[in-house]
Amino acid sequence: MRILIATVGSRGDVTPFTGLGARLAAAGHQVALATHTTFADSVRAAGLEFHPLPVDPRAELASAGGQRLLRSGSSPFGFLQLSRLARLFMPAVGAGIAAAAEPGADLLLTSSSTADLGQVVAEAAGVPNIALHLQPLTPTRAFAPAITGSRSLGGPGNLLAGHAVQAAVDRLFAPAARDLRRRLGLPQRSVARARRNRTVLHGFSPRVVPRPADWRPSHQIAGYWWPPTDPAWQPPDRLLDFLAAGPPPVYIGFGSLVVPDPERLTATVLAAVRAARVRAVLQSGWSGLTAPDGDDDVLTIGDTPHDWLLPRMAATVHHAGAGTTAATLRAGTPTVPVPAQLDAPFWSARLTRLGTSPGPVPLPDLTPARLADAIRRTLDTPHHRTRAQSVAAALAAEDGAAQVLTTIARLAG
Repeated sequence: MRILIATVGSRGDVTPFTGLGARLAAAGHQVALATHTTFADSVRAAGLEFHPLPVDPRAELASAGGQRLLRSGSSPFGFLQLSRLARLFMPAVGAGIAAAAEPGADLLLTSSSTADLGQVVAEAAGVPNIALHLQPLTPTRAFAPAITGSRSLGGPGNLLAGHAVQAAVDRLFAPAARDLRRRLGLPQRSVARARRNRTVLHGFSPRVVPRPADWRPSHQIAGYWWPPTDPAWQPPDRLLDFLAAGPPPVYIGFGSLVVPDPERLTATVLAAVRAARVRAVLQSGWSGLTAPDGDDDVLTIGDTPHDWLLPRMAATVHHAGAGTTAATLRAGTPTVPVPAQLDAPFWSARLTRLGTSPGPVPLPDLTPARLADAIRRTLDTPHHRTRAQSVAAALAAEDGAAQVLTTIARLAG
């Protein structure tokens, strides 16, 4: 079967699909992945065909609109800023998915950010579409909408808020979907109606987010889709030497977060490291964080596979994106989440509930003293490491790609 996967966003929105795509290819399918050009090398390294979609996500997050999104944090205003940012390039994304599907895809797999446009393309091509979500977006009484960072509003309130967010998402995608339907010669149909019978599989563990009882049967939790391991990758000597020179360090990285003042964030982190009396590995990330040369207790690194790095850490400090949260849980390391926007408070709360974290330190409240205290509580409370290792062992027994393969086999049969 010829399968096209389409996703947009940051690295955490792409790498799970390179891993899933590799599993689908190993099962005998011909797999292509359509996403931003900045991820072309990692897509091809996974053995998948690459198709370009527009926009440089790092540049967009560094733009004035991206910085307004960061300042808005996890409030509903943050979702509004994301909507304004996304609306500008949705038509081009839809056209890119349609072009990628033209060689003759038999099945379209879409992320939450491409599902509504991908549904139009799949309908025009006469092929099925399965939505693959990395966050729980379906309205439910079980919790408040994950992408707004809302605390629980009680069962009825959570459900009402979930439907309000879903309606806002529909309004966001409606103009681009309407134009794409017109261009592909399809009759007009609302986004909500097109979504009604969609199959949705979620790429996280039910041990982390149990499946809500009020979801439709077509909405299931499959388990994590892990990025593929690059057999050619080797750790640099400077990293190996640093790890060997002392006790396990603390990993500190903020992934795709683009902050307006990286020097200030770096200074805060370094002061916290000194106050907590720990060694640290600082990942530069999209903000370009860099520790000064000559600090024997802090090493700055670039992109490094999480599955190799994180199990060697004493603890992790990160922005609580879905991808890094998953990698931390897989590694079995306790965590200090530093949520900044959108779904990060949701994942931070999950880490706290699981017992792998003493609780978050939100980015707007980040100070050297608060971060140092959180690091020390994480390291000095054995319960957090015990729980992290227990969760990691449970995740190792799960196979998130299996349910996707089963669903595809059912469609093919």
